[in-house]
Order: sequence, then structure tokens, then C-alpha cells
Amino acid sequence: MNSNNIIVTGATGLVGGHLLWHLLQERDTVWAIKRATSNLSPLRTIFSYYTGSPDEYLNRIQWRIADVLDKRSVAEALSGADVVYHCAAVVNLGNGSETMIDTNVSGTKNMVEAALEKGIRRFCFVSSIAACGTAALIDEKTRWEDTGKKSAYSRSKYYSEADVWKGIKAGLNAVIVNPGVILGVSGTDSGSSQLFAQVRKGLAFYTRGGSGYVDVQDVVRSMIWLTDSEISGERFILVSENCSNKDILSWMADGFGKKRPFIGVSRGVLYTLGFVLEMLAKVFRFTPLIDRGMAISATNREYYSSQKIKAALGYSFRPVQDCITDVCKFMTK
Repeated sequence: MNSNNIIVTGATGLVGGHLLWHLLQERDTVWAIKRATSNLSPLRTIFSYYTGSPDEYLNRIQWRIADVLDKRSVAEALSGADVVYHCAAVVNLGNGSETMIDTNVSGTKNMVEAALEKGIRRFCFVSSIAACGTAALIDEKTRWEDTGKKSAYSRSKYYSEADVWKGIKAGLNAVIVNPGVILGVSGTDSGSSQLFAQVRKGLAFYTRGGSGYVDVQDVVRSMIWLTDSEISGERFILVSENCSNKDILSWMADGFGKKRPFIGVSRGVLYTLGFVLEMLAKVFRFTPLIDRGMAISATNREYYSSQKIKAALGYSFRPVQDCITDVCKFMTK
């Protein structure tokens, strides 16, 4: 068994939680960072997806209390660690927030600086396809440009990834993964899990867009394989399939035994709705369900290539529809 001390950030999130489960299949204990106020119930839900005795595995996690925005606590948390998986991030496809920018950019910068200071042997950073450029078929070399169409989330992931590249130039032994829209059990109603929750209630509408999608288990397996490999200073797009939003929502509806969405919503209609909701939110002080940033993100149609990870590891991704079916079964059992 590998004797390296592994530490995971974002341990209660979708990627971090599933990563912890897979790491615990290979080793007795794993270190993980959490804030003093962190809620561990989502992590218990994730473990329950795999086993009927989640507490047995939860008890094998060695927690270190830290906040990625606090440089001192991060440096203390990394003391004695050999391998870092940096999964902590805030996902918001709308207009974003200061919290998202701070966590994604400043938090990553703190992690990179602490890793260099502590002499971390291996560093794996979870970026996003949002940090990739725009082209007919997007790959790792597609150039990213800060246009008015880029979301706040896209900017936050691009600039956080830039800090990792700076760390690599300074001697950090790191790999970067750029997952597509990640699907899986999370124990929350945020991110892609919000789609499952909405479709389960019944959803008649779909947006005329699409993106690259991937099973969270493919993401964490790729992360582990890459981190255990000799590959360094490289980034890898992790996308199983390029799917339309209509197909994704339809497969979710099938999984829950609901009627498939049948009313297509154009960007113009969604953008106008987002604008109206933003204005009302300012007057009545609430967070809008849809804003203009989300309207643009939800109606983009982009295609991604995972050829690099397939060539490097011979990796074969799980079909997206199979992942959705399993998540729906778990949510309804």
C-alpha cells in the first residue's frame, strides 16, 4: 500500500466526496480539510451511494480544520502531506459572487503557495472545461480569451488555473483536470444535482444548448491515475459525451418516471427573463433563480475532445445515460 500522506480539499463536495471514497478503497486513512462549520451530511450521502455502512468509512478520514482563504491554516493543514488533491471550489453559472471569486482564485493561490512552501510531492488541481477556450471542437490547446460572453465562473476557473501554472513554473509537480458538467450523487441540491432535483419535481422546459458531460466516478478515477503517474505539467479534458441539454433532462425524466421536457426555450426568452428577475431581486432583495449570466451559459452549445486522456491512459468513459439512471435510482430508493 502506498505510504504517502494524501490530503483532499473540498472533501464535502461532489468531486471531493467521491474522491475520498475511491482513495479509501486503496488505503486505511486519508486526510481531508474542512472548515469548523462544515456539514458532513452530504459526504455521508455520497458514501451511502456505495455502501450500506458509510460511517465505517467516514471514521477513517483524518480531518484537518482549515479554510482555503486562510493562508496560515492551509499551510498548517498541509504539514506532513505528500500529495494534495485540490477540489475545493464554488460553482455558479450565473453572474457569480465575491465568495466564488475568492474561493476559486484566492483559495487556489493559497493552496499552490502552501504546496511549494511545504515541498508537496504531487499536486492535482480540479479545474473545469469553463477554463478552456472556444472552438468548433475544444481541446486542451484551445486558447481562452476573456470576452464578454465568458461567465464569472469561467473567469474564476481560468485565473485559478493560471495560479497553478505559475506554481508549475516554480517547481510544483502538478497535473490539472478540466471536467465537463459533472454528474453524480452529491447529497445537495447545488450544481448538476439541482437539475436532478428539478426534473424529479417535473420539468416541462429545456434550454436549446448543450455541453460536455461526465460521470463523477470517471473524474476521480482519472485524477487518481494521473496523480499516480509520471505525467506532470499537463492538463486533461474529462468529458464522456457531448450532449444536448434536452437529452440530459430527458434521461433524468426517464429515470424518475416523469414526462420528458417538451418546450424549448431560446436564449432571447431566457435572457429577458433573467434580466427581469435580476431587477426584481435588487428591489426585493432575493437571489434570482435565473440571471443573464445563467441564461447565456444554459443556451451555449459547445463540443469537447477527451482524446488526450484516452491516449495517455487508455481511458474509457462511462456512458452518461448509465450514470443518470443510477443516480435517479439512488434518489428514489
